Amino acid sequence: MGRYLEASCKVCRRNKEKLFLKGARCHTAKCAIEKRNFPPGIRTNMPKKMSEYGKRLREKQKLRFLFGISEVQMRNYFDSALNQKGVTGSNLLKLLESRFDNALFRSKFAMSRKDARQLIRHGHFSVNGRKVNIPSYSLKQGDIISLKTENNLYKERFKVVKEKGVPTWMAFDEQAQNISVVHLPEREEIDVPVQEQLIVEFYSM
Repeated sequence: MGRYLEASCKVCRRNKEKLFLKGARCHTAKCAIEKRNFPPGIRTNMPKKMSEYGKRLREKQKLRFLFGISEVQMRNYFDSALNQKGVTGSNLLKLLESRFDNALFRSKFAMSRKDARQLIRHGHFSVNGRKVNIPSYSLKQGDIISLKTENNLYKERFKVVKEKGVPTWMAFDEQAQNISVVHLPEREEIDVPVQEQLIVEFYSM
């Protein structure tokens, strides 16, 4: 499984929109979209017309980079979504949204999904009282995410969670200092800038 080693900002510039891959930097004037709002590479005055295949490939790649997963993982998630009841595109987004690293990012505890993966890998969190260091761990309804290590940095981040709140499918217990999964996210609760139907069509071609 290969990792993407190029600059994350190139992904946003290639898609001509912010994907917030670098956390806090994306909210400042240092964001590459703010400084260079054009695709990377040699610039020409001739606009490129994208094919129908290219549009579908772009949406698939956008979703893959957004959640930081490999091509193999993406295919596995799609196969799982295809085997579930309901709309395949919505099922795919639900599976990705319920990842452990994404839950930390959505709860405002981590600045980015990459930051969340690092915190999980270092064993700073537990699920239902058990240590979980797998970022791709799929959360279920009723799961409780707790912090295993306490220091000033984590206390500051809990303040951010309290101030900004968590998504509607999660709940923050200030007294117990944990986050619980109220229910698995529905499509209308998932805010991702992709057209999932195009991704389904890509894998169906």
